[in-house]
Amino acid sequence: MAKPPKQPKAPPPAEQLLTQENFEWELKALAEKAKEETWGRWAKEQGWVLVRSGTLLTLAAVYSNVSQLTLSPVYGSIPSSIWHSRAVMTACFIGWSSNLFIRRRLPLKPQQLLPLIAAYIPVMQFFLFKISGTMGALFGPLVIEMFTFLPLLLLSVSSTATILDDLEMSIGRFQWLSDAMPGLSAYAFFKGMEYYSRNVLQQTIGSSFLHTRLGCQIWLAHLYAIFAPSKLLYYTIPAILHTAFFNVHVPYSYTTSLLNSTMAREGWTLLARRESLTGYMSILESREQGFRVMRCDHSLLGGEWLVKSDRNLLAEPIYGVFVMLEAVRLVEVKKSVPDSEAKALVIGLGIGTTPAALMAHGIETTIVEIDPIVHEYATKYFGLPTNHKAVIEDAVSYAASIAQTEEKYDYIVNDVFTGGAEPADLFTSEFLSDLNTILKPGGVIAINYAGDLLLPSARIIVQTIKTVFPTCRIFRESAAPSTEQIFQDGRDFTNMVIFCTNAADDVIFRKPTEKDMLGSGARKMFLLPTHEVDQSVFALEESDGGILSSNDTERFRGWQEKSAMGHWAVMRTVLPEKVWENW
Repeated sequence: MAKPPKQPKAPPPAEQLLTQENFEWELKALAEKAKEETWGRWAKEQGWVLVRSGTLLTLAAVYSNVSQLTLSPVYGSIPSSIWHSRAVMTACFIGWSSNLFIRRRLPLKPQQLLPLIAAYIPVMQFFLFKISGTMGALFGPLVIEMFTFLPLLLLSVSSTATILDDLEMSIGRFQWLSDAMPGLSAYAFFKGMEYYSRNVLQQTIGSSFLHTRLGCQIWLAHLYAIFAPSKLLYYTIPAILHTAFFNVHVPYSYTTSLLNSTMAREGWTLLARRESLTGYMSILESREQGFRVMRCDHSLLGGEWLVKSDRNLLAEPIYGVFVMLEAVRLVEVKKSVPDSEAKALVIGLGIGTTPAALMAHGIETTIVEIDPIVHEYATKYFGLPTNHKAVIEDAVSYAASIAQTEEKYDYIVNDVFTGGAEPADLFTSEFLSDLNTILKPGGVIAINYAGDLLLPSARIIVQTIKTVFPTCRIFRESAAPSTEQIFQDGRDFTNMVIFCTNAADDVIFRKPTEKDMLGSGARKMFLLPTHEVDQSVFALEESDGGILSSNDTERFRGWQEKSAMGHWAVMRTVLPEKVWENW
């Protein structure tokens, strides 16, 4: 630590005031005081520069994540992210490098436009979402961000560059490094805050109004108005009024009623909605078509028919694949276990069709579901029985912890799906090995896979499963489309179930009884798997890169994007576009 400057020794009090020695001492004291005041003022000025620039970059970084969250109910999380990182990098580069040009061309400071843009982003999104189907899932998210978040980011970076012009930085003869350092540091700071705020939002989303998608946009707009004050603020009044009274995506009672009146014209009713860590959750009901569904972002987690006869012990599901998973009980093994003595582990809840059936047969059932809202809605709106063990936790960590204990299960159902693509972490050889460890000798596992069978990811996952569970059979939800249909669509997106056992040399199903059907017409049609897939179509190719392990899931990114795009198109045919556009 530098020593404080040595103060000149004051003259003895007895000496006369106007002596030469006294005069020189006073001059030195004044010089030292002026130096201290100049340094203090300089430090405050430099600190204020850093605070102002850091605040603008932090707000932009938070909005980067909020923009993605707001797009996900309309496009899904994966399609929303395809162009985002590249678009962000481009906007940052243009905003920084064109700072001088932007200042000269705009009639006012770029910083004064920031509150105005932030206030109108929800309004622009509200209207652009209505043509999301026309724009498509590939370029739609990019187009929407070009009219909303990206201008905000570009001007935020440009304003930051202007502010940092006042930052004094010199590295001697390395002047080029001095010139580049502010830009590099600003971008690194932005990416750091983007990463940090993403984690915070994931942990807190839906916990209060301020932690909803529109709630975040509202308080971000207020913060821009505070930290980037502008004389144009009164132009934000129309945007504020629209968001407060007409934007149905704001989650409070008035806008929910307004949304329901809009949905009623399409024949739908919104029963509940909540924002949660896996996405935007809602319960929708069509009285005209007679069924209810659970939605997560741009996917359906399941649904059931509203009409229930006296003979049915459970409601009828609208998707046969969830019934087919119950055939895990029908696989013949060397030593069968009575239902009353069996234990089942279900990974991924959805609306609870499979675990509810297992419980109806008297099987002790454990459900692992990462999202508490999914469990709450399955119980409240789809009648999930409460006589089960609920584990609200990430399945990977739970399976790893249980594998270290003596806990074993007769049946395991792995039924996970997210945003139109397989969650790669739940199909790795490590995770499947943990499931194999907790599966009893003589047990059976059913794995639901939803994806495009034309992509290498399907081959890789099937072969990864077979390295852990060699004895398997694979069944599609429905018959395979014709070659002409596949060529026309450019995809073969389907649900399939892989049944595996460690208790026999082959997977053979016993004939279902009336008790197995639970009085259900859907189970009579779909419980026994029929559309078997020839396993030779899943033979690995040299370019596939081998089986999937936990340290190379990133290679699935491109295939997940293609699969999610196909899923988005399918979902737009399952429910009307108005339902997706209005959340």
